[in-house]
Amino acid sequence: MIWPGLPILVRLNGRPVILLGEGEAADPKRRLLERAGALVVGEDDPDARLAVVALEDEDEVLAAVARLRARGLLVNAVDRPDACDFTMPAVVDRSPLLVSIATGGASAGLAAALRQRLEALLPAGLGRRASELFAGRDELRRRFPDGGDRRRALAAAMAPGGPLDPLGEGEVAEWLADARGAVAQPVRLTLRSPDPDELTLREARLLASADRLYHRGDVPAAILDRARADAERVACREWPGDGLFVEMAGGTER
Repeated sequence: MIWPGLPILVRLNGRPVILLGEGEAADPKRRLLERAGALVVGEDDPDARLAVVALEDEDEVLAAVARLRARGLLVNAVDRPDACDFTMPAVVDRSPLLVSIATGGASAGLAAALRQRLEALLPAGLGRRASELFAGRDELRRRFPDGGDRRRALAAAMAPGGPLDPLGEGEVAEWLADARGAVAQPVRLTLRSPDPDELTLREARLLASADRLYHRGDVPAAILDRARADAERVACREWPGDGLFVEMAGGTER
């Protein structure tokens, strides 16, 4: 199984990135790199830390990857996931908001198809919403000094139908003017299905916004993975009475 790796956003403004190759395989990569602000250079550039190999001949590709790795560069080999240190996702650009879809090289076609769906779904002005939230961050911290309260307030505002629903037309300034404090409430969540795709919107929001997550041993890892990565997780048999406690209906402890 191909592991997709850790998604990161690399700031490339003015930084050199090596691109080897020409034509159909190389041109889209050149456009993507230049759009990200990279300076596309040749193999001999001593300051580059990333490289993209878009050659046709298999032996030439493997030789180039070996040379570049020997210099300490991270390498992307077009259409050869097994030779890649990193992959380049399909991107939906709503600057400064970027949505990337990656399959770890398993299927570029699937990533492209999902990108097309998201292009139709996400409003063109969504980037403006991100900029407004950035501009209002000081006021947001003033109204919600506690980080957990801040996350919960934003989660509630951005829920479907909420004042900052990403697919809606709400204004950040208006929401901040009316925003009220969010207090963490302990919740006992009993799930009726081990399938994460069957989570209700409420269940998914609770998992995504919890700071502390208690769970019984019969809760599948696929469910727990829907919680924030930095949320504290504690496996226990009984609910301690605070935080979010997750259990399965009719489940057995294991």
